[in-house]
Amino acid sequence: MGYIKSEILEETGFVVLDPYEGVIDPKEWLDIEYVDWKSSGDTRFAPIASAKGEIECNGFWNHKPPRTDKDGVWIDSQVEIAPTLTARAKEPGANVGRCRIIELQPNTYADCLYNLHQDDNNRLNPDGTGWVVRSFFQLTDDKDSFFVLRDNRTDPSVEYRLQLRAGTQLVIDTQRLWHAATHVGDEPRYCLINSWESGPELDAYLAKYNATTEYEQFYVPQDELDAGQAEQERRLAARAAYYAAKGQKEKVAMSEA
Repeated sequence: MGYIKSEILEETGFVVLDPYEGVIDPKEWLDIEYVDWKSSGDTRFAPIASAKGEIECNGFWNHKPPRTDKDGVWIDSQVEIAPTLTARAKEPGANVGRCRIIELQPNTYADCLYNLHQDDNNRLNPDGTGWVVRSFFQLTDDKDSFFVLRDNRTDPSVEYRLQLRAGTQLVIDTQRLWHAATHVGDEPRYCLINSWESGPELDAYLAKYNATTEYEQFYVPQDELDAGQAEQERRLAARAAYYAAKGQKEKVAMSEA
């Protein structure tokens, strides 16, 4: 039978929506409660919806009973601090699983390439239901920072680089695409991330905000691209050698975050 998916995501695995033009008080992401949860760099997360309405970030399948990343429970204390961000997560009317704010400390392009990962969005997701994708709503204006998407973790021939200005909105099949962010700056980057179930509600939302696969490639000098790729290869080789020396199988770069 297969899963219900958004046709517009089939081509590249991601779409860019119209930028958000509203105003949100930074207190919604600065005053909210964070937990130390690592994913793709030096990060913390502030959950707004979780498996049981608790301030924690575990995958829904790690709870009892285990379930897929849908039907998140809103955390009242967090919603009270971040009402606009909560409304943004609910706006499509699609089923929401995990909803959280990520805080990412500055890193390099080489760090980003090493941290490329795929998300574990659809574990236990029943066949015939909506495929879970993720939305990324950029909160801080990080004009020198960019998101990196690849079909293949170690192949730079297909690499999408998208600038992270405030209000940037992306919807990505993060179980399909390898992804991470390069954050250039002195302050943390903040972004709202939602797990949304594909279906007619999400399709209508994508249409409303003119979702497109067209985008402007963020420019990075070729020598920086080459150096980052070389460093990724060096770090991955060192990681593989570490696990081989211990007689262990290397862990797959898939994130539950």
